[in-house]
Amino acid sequence: MNAKIISKAAELVQSASAIVAFTGAGISTPSGIPDFRSDKSGLWEKHDPMAVASIYGFRQNPQGFFDWVRPLAEKTVQAKPNPAHLALVELERMGKLDSIITQNIDMLHSRAGNTNVYELHGHMREATCIHCFTKYEGEQVLADVLATGNVPKCSKCGGVIKPDVILFGEQLPYKQVQLSKNAARKCDLMIVIGSSLEVYPASELPVLAHRNNAKVIIINLEPTPLDKLADVIIRDNVADVLPAIVEQLETVE
Repeated sequence: MNAKIISKAAELVQSASAIVAFTGAGISTPSGIPDFRSDKSGLWEKHDPMAVASIYGFRQNPQGFFDWVRPLAEKTVQAKPNPAHLALVELERMGKLDSIITQNIDMLHSRAGNTNVYELHGHMREATCIHCFTKYEGEQVLADVLATGNVPKCSKCGGVIKPDVILFGEQLPYKQVQLSKNAARKCDLMIVIGSSLEVYPASELPVLAHRNNAKVIIINLEPTPLDKLADVIIRDNVADVLPAIVEQLETVE
């Protein structure tokens, strides 16, 4: 890691009064959850996203969806928050972090201890029958899928149960989007962590923050389309970078 860049990021964090973290798959890869795009671990490498992860594909062939998602669900169940997640918990404890906007469905931010998390792409905490809309506890649905590999069925109507994750072709949850936009408008620093910033409309949130005069830090292994907006860019492992930034803050508390 470049000590000067870490120090510059820490200075921005120290001087900010309303920080929002925007997180993507890259914050969870150190916890063992694969991302969707990389050549080696990307989940699209062997599958057509529209066939296995669209709402149309789900309705046509739910078994295909559960066959695809089963390995991801297993890794998600086994995953634990890594040092990057815990660093964000510490930033909240220090009174620096207002909220987290995440594209991830793994719930690791809330499991780590952050209290104000906006989940743009849904979560696996709950699941819903697509026919009668009965809600189910996501943990039990996932356990049944992992144990049997079968499509989960509603005990009330026999309909297919779908985890509360946002598939292609579905709208993002309105309330979460509005809360995220409000947070982006009000923050004076947005820290982008482990996101390619290629998925619209979530990728517009750092732009919204920048337009409202917020500083922007981007921590990602690869370049992003919004690098030109950033005040600090760090190309390194988020599980190393975030703890290093927090450690610098603690030395001046």
